[in-house]
Amino acid sequence: MIKASEYVASLIERARKAQEIAEGFDQERVDHLTTAIVWNIVKHENADKIAKLAVEETQYGYYDAKYAKLMTKLKGALRDMKGKKSMGIIERNEEKGIIKIAKPVGVIGAIIPVTNPEATPVLKAVMAVKTRNAIVMSPHPKSKKTNTFIVNIIRDVLKKYGAPEDLVIGIEEPTLEISNELMKQCDLVLATGGSGLVKAAYTSGTPAYGVGVGNAVVVVDETADIKDAANKIMRSKTFDYATSCSAENSLVIQESIYDEMVKALTEEGGYLLNAEEKALMQSKMWKDGVLAREIIAQPATKIAEFIGLNIPEDRKFLMVEETNVGREYPFSGEKLSVTITLYKYKEFQDAIDRVNEITEYQGKGHSCGIHSRNEDHIIEYALKTKTSRLMVRQPQALANSGAWTNGMPMTLSLGCGTWGGNISSDNITWEKLLNITWVSYPIESTQPTDEELFGDVMYE
Repeated sequence: MIKASEYVASLIERARKAQEIAEGFDQERVDHLTTAIVWNIVKHENADKIAKLAVEETQYGYYDAKYAKLMTKLKGALRDMKGKKSMGIIERNEEKGIIKIAKPVGVIGAIIPVTNPEATPVLKAVMAVKTRNAIVMSPHPKSKKTNTFIVNIIRDVLKKYGAPEDLVIGIEEPTLEISNELMKQCDLVLATGGSGLVKAAYTSGTPAYGVGVGNAVVVVDETADIKDAANKIMRSKTFDYATSCSAENSLVIQESIYDEMVKALTEEGGYLLNAEEKALMQSKMWKDGVLAREIIAQPATKIAEFIGLNIPEDRKFLMVEETNVGREYPFSGEKLSVTITLYKYKEFQDAIDRVNEITEYQGKGHSCGIHSRNEDHIIEYALKTKTSRLMVRQPQALANSGAWTNGMPMTLSLGCGTWGGNISSDNITWEKLLNITWVSYPIESTQPTDEELFGDVMYE
């Protein structure tokens, strides 16, 4: 039986040969290929098959959400790429005598999460082709059929247009050992997944873009449009049954509107657990601190059945009340399910403190949100929280990674900055897959005098 290291080495060799050919492509050809790849994925017959297969194979999420991700994220990412230079001279600064030249990094090693196996591999492949890189993708074993189906469509497109098929390679029988080898042998890692995977990426010895843990927290203050906020929270929390790490995990609600907000959430399909139900759910939802697989990305009624709760059939998500944060209070952490934790606050600084406390426990650097019409609150919140993105009056999971109704870059990988142990706090897009050569020409001296540089400090 071939060793994992030898198997991965053979894939890297194939990818590298393909990448060397692609390095000779011009911008027009690269852009045509990326457009063709996205089109052949979002065509209804293919998107339909991908969404169905992803649900059938993983048993996570639901068809409509996965289909919507393909339509939105891929079309949005292509929109963001169109007309953008990804090679040659991409910037000139005559004043500083600087020219920047974009070049590929080589072979990308991509780890694909089981919770988003439909759009993530396509997006990563398109990002690689846009930048004249090759990519080798290692999916979760539970989504290997979906990944292979997608990769085969992309390879057929590459072949149709005379590009080397090995620009995009999928590992058909993935294992942990193979994924680790891929991260060691490639030129750059794109790791999307849990904290253990991201840590492995950063310790692989290869430059890596990883993402941190989710656990988004959203504040609802007294100026919020309560009905609108409740609807957006429901839509976000229930989208694909909360496979997104951006889904609202906790709400921090101003006490004067708390009861009204809970009522509005209930009208949107929420079910508020009582103390006994909460205790029962906590005992079943975590085993030795690990989330039970039976509750991840499942409908509320199926979770209730697993827990042993009797809830109405029309309930869409579950709500639990909490007053504390930390390991002893697991509902304060990420739940990867249609379960949301409710907190009250008095003064706005209390809300900020609570958000920082929750994200310090889990989700540091990822994201937060707010439903408010108070601009002072919004800016203060943004200044004082340690998160990389703040969504204002938006459904968190649908907005964080880019939407038609905001200006966030479309992606499915969200950096968490040094707060979350990541190298970047950006939405990770194709621009991160480039090496940039700086060309510097001599210019007239810009050295200032001491008086210009130090001013009055010299005479104090």
